[in-house]
Amino acid sequence: MATLKVTAETWPIRGRFAISRGARTHVEVVMVELRENGLIGRGECVPYAHYGESNASVIELIEGLRSDLAQGLDTESLQIRLPSGAARNALDCALWDLQAKRSGKRAWELAGISTLAPLTTAYTLSLDTPEKMHNAARDNSQRPLLKLKLAGDGDLERVEAVHAGAPNTRLIVDANEGWTPQNYQDIAPQLAALGVEMIEQPFPAGNDYALSELPHPLSICADEACHDRASLADIVGKYDMINIKLDKTGGLTEALELRREAEAAGLKIMVGCMLATSLAMAPAMVVAQNVAVVDLDGPLLLDKDRNHGIHFDTELMYPPAAALWG
Repeated sequence: MATLKVTAETWPIRGRFAISRGARTHVEVVMVELRENGLIGRGECVPYAHYGESNASVIELIEGLRSDLAQGLDTESLQIRLPSGAARNALDCALWDLQAKRSGKRAWELAGISTLAPLTTAYTLSLDTPEKMHNAARDNSQRPLLKLKLAGDGDLERVEAVHAGAPNTRLIVDANEGWTPQNYQDIAPQLAALGVEMIEQPFPAGNDYALSELPHPLSICADEACHDRASLADIVGKYDMINIKLDKTGGLTEALELRREAEAAGLKIMVGCMLATSLAMAPAMVVAQNVAVVDLDGPLLLDKDRNHGIHFDTELMYPPAAALWG
């Protein structure tokens, strides 16, 4: 029933963004449009090389379902036809958007949520020298929550510098798999006194068994180690939280189910994002209602955003306009 259009896009980053695995000055996204009887449903994904994805591979997977979409492929069938990942995310979110427009309801109403509340999101400080991270923290000290990208050696000095620059701001840190168990034992016990509330993915996914034996002075959150519900069996007992990202779950449909099962297993929830536009943040806001940590600052780190982008102020991000998504 729906006609498919797939577009690869490049969006510039404001300055440079660095994590433990490298730095970037732009992001590449794939945008899907599904057209039906004058209605357009849209979704956006970020192909991630760390997970073996590229624009070309993602577009090929999406294009492979062109005829199925024309014959009425829905979100339920999509979960079977594509694996979790970026390609399914773009299509799944576009189908949610299209269904919202068909029904005249907002997407969150279709998900059983009557009202989408504004959210407090973390604002990410790129990995850099302690001095530069101090300056970035000072410039953003009015924000309620900062997320620090870390890498291993020198991280305690980075956190101390950020805390000095924004002494009243809550902090979370993300090692992006860059720590060793020795880094963890040296640094983790000292972070709480510096305002840090959570450590995200300290060790490489698949080589994180030490977390089941090491003390957890702070909440430890699985990011790269958590993709979809199949990941949970290897997470319980190692981590206290999971970071749900729609590009990992393969869309809003699986993300909602992952949240439900993770909470039933006693895990706290963080909802995060790749660097992307407001079109990628909008469906993630549906999953992020009433969770422990929200990290949906992607558009704030770009040089520009889409038309009708989500409105952010110093403290909150607000529900998306229907002209954007849902």
